[in-house]
Amino acid sequence: MIEPPQSVFEQSEPPFTKFRKAIANKEFLITAEVSPPKGSDPTHMLEQTRSLKGRVHAVNITDSSRAVMSMSPVAASVLIQQQIGIETICQIACRDRNRIALQGDLFGAAALGITNILALTGDPVKAGDSPDARSVFDYESVRLLQLIQKLNQGLDANGKALPHQGTNFLVGAAVDPQSPSWSGLQKRFERKVNAGAQFFQSQLITDFDRLDKFVNQIANQSDKPILAGIFLIKSAKNALFLNKFVPGVQIPEHIIDRLAKAKSPLQEGMAIAAEQIQTARQICQGVHIMAIKAEHLIPEILDRAGVAVL
Repeated sequence: MIEPPQSVFEQSEPPFTKFRKAIANKEFLITAEVSPPKGSDPTHMLEQTRSLKGRVHAVNITDSSRAVMSMSPVAASVLIQQQIGIETICQIACRDRNRIALQGDLFGAAALGITNILALTGDPVKAGDSPDARSVFDYESVRLLQLIQKLNQGLDANGKALPHQGTNFLVGAAVDPQSPSWSGLQKRFERKVNAGAQFFQSQLITDFDRLDKFVNQIANQSDKPILAGIFLIKSAKNALFLNKFVPGVQIPEHIIDRLAKAKSPLQEGMAIAAEQIQTARQICQGVHIMAIKAEHLIPEILDRAGVAVL
């Protein structure tokens, strides 16, 4: 018989605080993205995640990324923490939940031992596999951050005291340093910091000069770590797909050409990702690695980048 997980409130300290401590210690942060399955069998997700143990501070569990339906990120996070022992950052998107459901899911996540949340607005449903679904968007990411601040203070969304304990989440937010609107980028970043964001993970980065400008002119005004988004691009075809279908992504021609000319595009993509990690290490406090359906390759990419086992 499987014992139910112990509530974090019955423990002197939550078991998963490696990421929080690494931020406090100013370590170079490594996170990786893992997608829950489109179904109820977590076997493949767990196999992919197992290879990341000892190589990352935490893994992000996506919340129906690109509005493509998948297993609950709360359930997937609990499975990974219990069965693999890797700390998770559970993404929570406002697209599918009103404030009642958001609070319910956050309480459940806390009770099941999840300590980190990435607060997201969520991709529009038109981009996903159920374009006729009804969007919720009762909140967006800034208001979700504000809500989590309240829950951490023992208050509900209405500012009333919670009768059965609040939460103690480390909460982060997304940022896009390559946004075409510099003033808009600065304003939204500052709003997220003021709303309680403790760390930021960026969208896919290809313009590292722009990242450097963002870190030095905007992010360094706060003490919040920035993790640069590093994407494993597997081929020129993959790069063209990203440019066409993923909002805000523009893989430059020189990378596409490099992949197209390579004898092994996948190996070339791994080399590019490793080079980008090395570049990011000179600019910001961490990297967030996205290797969709190839998470098992992340340790080799980190080796090529000279990133030691944690």
